[in-house]
Amino acid sequence: MRNRELSSPMAVLPYASSPFVFLTLFLAVQVAHSQSFIGVNYGQVADNLPPPSATAKLLQSTSIQKVRLYGSDPAIIKALENTGIGIVIGASNGVIPPLASDPNYAKSWINSNVIPFYPASKIILITVGNEVLTFGERSLMDQLLPAIQNIQNALNDASLGGKIKVSTVHAMAVLTQSEPPSSGSFDPSTSDLMKGLLGFNNATGSPFTINPYPYFAYRGDPRPETLAFCLFQPNGGRFDPNTKIKYMNMFDAQVDAIRSALNSMGFKDVEIVVAETGWPYKGDPNEVGASVENAKAYNGNLIAHLRSMVGTPLMPGKSVDTYLFALYDEDLKSGPSSERAFGLFKTDLTMTYDVGLSKNRQDPSMPKTPVIPAPVNPSPTPVNPSPTPVNPSPTLANPSPGSKKAVWCVPKVGVSGAQLQANLDYACGHGIDCSPIQPGGACFDPNTLACHAAYAMNLYYQTAGRNPWNCDFSQTATLSSNNPSYNKCVYPGGCT
Repeated sequence: MRNRELSSPMAVLPYASSPFVFLTLFLAVQVAHSQSFIGVNYGQVADNLPPPSATAKLLQSTSIQKVRLYGSDPAIIKALENTGIGIVIGASNGVIPPLASDPNYAKSWINSNVIPFYPASKIILITVGNEVLTFGERSLMDQLLPAIQNIQNALNDASLGGKIKVSTVHAMAVLTQSEPPSSGSFDPSTSDLMKGLLGFNNATGSPFTINPYPYFAYRGDPRPETLAFCLFQPNGGRFDPNTKIKYMNMFDAQVDAIRSALNSMGFKDVEIVVAETGWPYKGDPNEVGASVENAKAYNGNLIAHLRSMVGTPLMPGKSVDTYLFALYDEDLKSGPSSERAFGLFKTDLTMTYDVGLSKNRQDPSMPKTPVIPAPVNPSPTPVNPSPTPVNPSPTLANPSPGSKKAVWCVPKVGVSGAQLQANLDYACGHGIDCSPIQPGGACFDPNTLACHAAYAMNLYYQTAGRNPWNCDFSQTATLSSNNPSYNKCVYPGGCT
């Protein structure tokens, strides 16, 4: 059992006369200064983000030591060179099939997205796919491990196999049992796939990356005591009868449920990394708990918990690498209002609220108790609520008919003609109606590759589900709120 007293620095002050304790305190200060366990997610589903150079300077003014990208934007990777900041880059769900089927495609991906930047840009991990085992089709699930293996082989061929790790990101819904944490177990319907992925993690020393969100657990059980448990605030705790551990916060309980599941499958040495966790600072009227006070309490208390180095009950004495969601709001994301309200910083580079990330000030006061009255729900919440229409990852929300802002998928500036042609061929080859860009069609003129590719890429995005990864095209496309329609050429636009 661990509580707030055990992690308090005041607990060691009476023994400061000991040289050993002086050394311990010195090392603790060094750890707190480097704070390599604190990372942040840098999403780009927005049209108002500051330039990468400004973001790099912002990050250097904080104690954030790692940044996770959902793609591999070269401008961002380049901007982070020589900063010492670790970079996680991603291969989207959409490129899993070619990565799995063609080793040369994987080599090309590494040659384009890693080789030109490494080691000046400190790429530390490549994530292949996002939450595929819980929100993907079975065919995509089956291709996940081969895609990961081909990326690993491509790294090995480039003599980078021991320097850059490869993994995939999982939602908490990979667990079918999580309460109490000691009973954590993976979904048996995908156990064969999970064993293969964990075998790869174990063999290569790569982490098992997971997206725990206490916020969604609270939404499933909106009682004041549950909110306090989720926000690291004083509460009665939850007792695990199997281990006799009393958990004092939801984050530890969720992470330890994953630890138990890994242990039960025989993978006790596979490291856990928290790829995403966060709390929205505002939401729609029906989104209970989304407030500045609660977001500040969750993120601020989580950071303090990580800095204490107390660890979790099943993994004591070491803080799990944790990537906070998110650096900025993403104004083009679909779903409820909360999806666009996770940013720790505003796009003018000021703090949304202070959680102590600044190098100059790391001890802001945190709300001590929940500030939003919640309706009583007598049923206890599991650590991981069963999958419902609520998506446990803010990066995979479904479009909401109640939102109004329309977005379009367009090529990035400077994309080569060869890449535009490849994008055009891909989009038109996947079931969309390309007749408007054929001779006589409303969008044939101007008869240019750029215009035709733009129309086809947007149509593919609109018809494939309007998910961020549907507007990927090997990192050559972006979402825009500017309507590219002209004359009689009307581009379909989806409301987010």
